[in-house]
Amino acid sequence: CDIKISVLQSETELCFPQLLNMSCKKHTRPYTETMIIYIVFSSISLLTASLNLLVIISISHFRQLHTPTNLLLLSLAVADFLVGLFVMPFQILLTEPCWFLGDLVCVLFYFLPFITVYASVVNMVLISVDRYVAICDPLRYPTKITQKRVQVFILLCWIYAVFCNFMILYDNLKQLGRYNSCYGKCVITINGAVDMVLFFILPITAIIILYMRVFVVAVSQARAMRSHIAAVTLQCSVTVTAKKSEMKAARTLGVLVAVFLMCYCPSYCVSLSNYDIMIGSSSTVVVIFLTYLNSCLNPVIYAFFYPWFRKSVKLIVTLEILQPNSCEANVL
Repeated sequence: CDIKISVLQSETELCFPQLLNMSCKKHTRPYTETMIIYIVFSSISLLTASLNLLVIISISHFRQLHTPTNLLLLSLAVADFLVGLFVMPFQILLTEPCWFLGDLVCVLFYFLPFITVYASVVNMVLISVDRYVAICDPLRYPTKITQKRVQVFILLCWIYAVFCNFMILYDNLKQLGRYNSCYGKCVITINGAVDMVLFFILPITAIIILYMRVFVVAVSQARAMRSHIAAVTLQCSVTVTAKKSEMKAARTLGVLVAVFLMCYCPSYCVSLSNYDIMIGSSSTVVVIFLTYLNSCLNPVIYAFFYPWFRKSVKLIVTLEILQPNSCEANVL
């Protein structure tokens, strides 16, 4: 099934009056609705870029945060930062009733959004694998999940996202404007079945299975700790604290994945229904807004669940990170 994305038309004015019958018809959006869309998208864009930049600086600067799990969060923050900095502002152009930037820009415009979306999906899978190993095989976690291995997987994640994005949009690049029925449209087509399987069904299935396993093991560990709490020695208490820390991280990242699913499911449900996405319509704006809102919510989740993020932000905002040896500061 192919998904077509086009500019909304209405029987009002022409996008290119000089082209007469070759021009698409232009739908005029109410001024109030237009201003709301501009203000909301601009505000969310600025907030998304700012919050994710704080995450990137925090994990990159402070040595204590250089852990395999945080490297995965850093990769996710980079994808979210690109969404806030580039994707959301340009998305405002697609809310306009006509497309004036040509066929090449139309296709290239979709590269960055698709890359960031695909990279985010794969990052979520990697985060789930990380928590699975940490909870279900804690003794071998330090040897299985090392920083170098995580860095390699992150690199492969982004390469995979770029490659798949190129393959999905290749037909649109090969013959520019082949899906436009008139001038003033930005229409691309992708293989909806391939996109659905590779970047929704398979990743979501893997994430759900991994987290179900993590939940079962976490519950059994919690029961075991409660039953032996009276006989805990100093050494065991350290182990218990470590296990509690791992399970807390699993819960936090579980919330992260749940929010991700809630934000991305509507767009894939639209794709699954084989409904043509009309850019410029109110329903499309809502679906796109929910998808990109995930990039803004991720750092908010960190702020609520991760004390290290709140401490890091305080050091960044107060410019204490400019002090010598600030990278060695205790933020845990």
